[in-house]
Amino acid sequence: MAHLRSRRRLALAVPVVLSLTASLGFLPGAASAAPLTASATTSADGPNLAYVVNTRTDHRTIESVEKAISAAGGTVVIAYEKIGVIVVHSANPDFGQRIRAVRGVQSAGATRTAPLTAAGTTDEGAAQMLSAAEAAKVSRTAAAGEEPLEADQWDLRAIGADKAAKTNPGSKNVTVAVIDVGVDDTHPDIAPNFSPSQSANCVGGKPDTTYGAWRPVDADHYHGTHVAGEIAAARNGIGVAGVAPGVKVSGITVAEPDASQLFYPESVVCAFVFAADHGVEITNNSYYVDPWLYNCLDDPDQRAIVDAVNRAQLYAQRKGTLNVAAAGNSNDDLDSNALVDASSPDDSTAVTRTVDPHKCFDVPTQLPGVVTVASTGVTGAKSYFSSYGKGIIDVAAPGGDKYQIPDTPSKNGRILSTMPNNQYGFLQGTSMATPHVAGVAALLKSKYPWASAAQLQALLKAEADNPGCPTAPYDGNGDGVVDATCVGGKHVNGFYGAGIVNALRAVK
Repeated sequence: MAHLRSRRRLALAVPVVLSLTASLGFLPGAASAAPLTASATTSADGPNLAYVVNTRTDHRTIESVEKAISAAGGTVVIAYEKIGVIVVHSANPDFGQRIRAVRGVQSAGATRTAPLTAAGTTDEGAAQMLSAAEAAKVSRTAAAGEEPLEADQWDLRAIGADKAAKTNPGSKNVTVAVIDVGVDDTHPDIAPNFSPSQSANCVGGKPDTTYGAWRPVDADHYHGTHVAGEIAAARNGIGVAGVAPGVKVSGITVAEPDASQLFYPESVVCAFVFAADHGVEITNNSYYVDPWLYNCLDDPDQRAIVDAVNRAQLYAQRKGTLNVAAAGNSNDDLDSNALVDASSPDDSTAVTRTVDPHKCFDVPTQLPGVVTVASTGVTGAKSYFSSYGKGIIDVAAPGGDKYQIPDTPSKNGRILSTMPNNQYGFLQGTSMATPHVAGVAALLKSKYPWASAAQLQALLKAEADNPGCPTAPYDGNGDGVVDATCVGGKHVNGFYGAGIVNALRAVK
């Protein structure tokens, strides 16, 4: 699972927004160049790659660019005219260079470094399944009115979600779309709140709404099902409970169906547009877009990826959708001057490089208006793996931490939630923190149905509890070495942003 948001995800802050907006505001292509003609050489002896071609949004320009794409040896998969993003396949090794020279093209580039195959996330470490015997043991400790496995859900109590459900479990008029590896909607804890009409498979960049297309291809694609349960597992006397057990949840699959589970840009573009056009109020993004952990604007391919995904998520925001994303699991200071990226590209041969996170962006988490989420453990301390950074992290939430042990039946510091095939399991990561924030946002949207995406983000921050920076040096794994430094004060700091979200305060 290359990059599920348990792996890592960045957040958006004002300096990043300004920098990114300034960098992407114009995105000049070689606009003065004439379009390619049919007589252009269209060698097709290279690998068959996927591209995003970003243009002006008027129909005449898009029609002209589509003709140029064909002339350059490309095939249009789908054109999102409303945002000026065209998904293309081409085996012409010169396609990117040629199409960037076309009038009306503002940016264009390959979305992968390896040839197309027949869909990363941010969980940290392997899943730990709850056996039937263990589940029975936990169930025996359930208090009156609790779900059978709720005693192990320390995370709900940490943000007051157990009490919030008694006041307002959330509205059926609010849907959170889980953009991920797929959601098993047949799970008895998810089925009561699942919305098929707002679900799809977007792998490859074009939505497939065939019934069940959103489901994971196998049990190893468990990440999205776990996330969906954290958000909206029903309080129905079965298994676990979600943060917002009364809202709806949908699944939009973007991960490749093979073992890589990579999240390519064209699939994510499709997901944001689909969610916006189908009335989704909140999207959960527990991943980073492959194949680059950081996308640097001085590289034409990476620049095109940032441009395309940003257009799609901004389109969703304009339609009223709040996008929530994970900050990542690299324990990176996202406000530092330099970070080492040794994992990119992750679809071929990675090359170690040093990047400036103010100029090279983790997508979608560092995009304007996206809520960036850090992870905490049962003590409220930053999770040992969670990335951080003053002005980058917006809010924090329980994502689990194996070094912070709760007083629960299973004594497991990770997050318990739903898994495919009617199972339950523990995971940890910023992937798990993000759905807690999405769930609280859904509760806020239920209470304030006319709130815009920006207003929801402001409410999340206003209702959060900020413990402030730790007074002692931070040693997340207890090995005696300082692992991170928190910068900031009681109201805003690099570990928690505006604070740890509070579900009870949200409904009150």
